[in-house]
Amino acid sequence: MLLNNFDKAFENRVRLQVMSVLAANPSYDFNSLKDLLGVTDGNLASHLKALEKEEYITVSKTFLGRKPNTSYQASPAGIAAFKKHLEALENLIKQQKI
Repeated sequence: MLLNNFDKAFENRVRLQVMSVLAANPSYDFNSLKDLLGVTDGNLASHLKALEKEEYITVSKTFLGRKPNTSYQASPAGIAAFKKHLEALENLIKQQKI
């Protein structure tokens, strides 16, 4: 079936946006993601945890001066899953009669 290649991890708009940002950038920090996506701390944190649980993203915690800084990167598995999901979306669109 056509929908078999869809990844449930990307069904949510925020997770899809996070992966889009991380696929296009080497890394992104928490506050920048939050501002870019216009979501709350808690909302973003829960979606990042879901992607981390799937091992689609990795987390780096550092300090900038005395301030903690958490940044995220797409993992190779995450990039592969995201590309497969996008291909499934493209195939679905191509098969629709317009």
